Amino acid sequence: MFKVQVQTADFDVGAEIARLHSGNTAIGAIASFIGLVRENNDGSNISTLTLEHYPGMTEKAIMDIIEEACRRWAICGCTVIHRVGTLNPAERIVLVLVASSHRGPAFDACEFIMDYLKTRAPFWKKEAMPGGDRWVEARESDTEAAARWQAGHG
Repeated sequence: MFKVQVQTADFDVGAEIARLHSGNTAIGAIASFIGLVRENNDGSNISTLTLEHYPGMTEKAIMDIIEEACRRWAICGCTVIHRVGTLNPAERIVLVLVASSHRGPAFDACEFIMDYLKTRAPFWKKEAMPGGDRWVEARESDTEAAARWQAGHG
């Protein structure tokens, strides 16, 4: 079972985990990642974080990432929910769940999907701060994390 959703509403992590493994007795592990809005980025206090995307294009890019993960690891199912709109510090931004028969592939695929979401999915982030707004540029560390998968590591 594979699910990709881009939405403004929050998500229920427990319900998504239950949905992912419901009735599938081949699943022996579910790895998860939950991304949250930080209150501080690069030394600046963040009032809100606004995420924008291209509907349709974003979901396809995420599904392409999941399909690549399926070619690399034995995955029984995957859920990716990414929020858009204006979010406050401590709110959830993204949920990645990967189900597999064993923990190793679940962990690896979950990390791979998150690394590629940060670098390949078409999202744009704008931080609102007391001194004004700024668009968030891609971090070198995110690019390096994604590059290790291309080099066959990870």
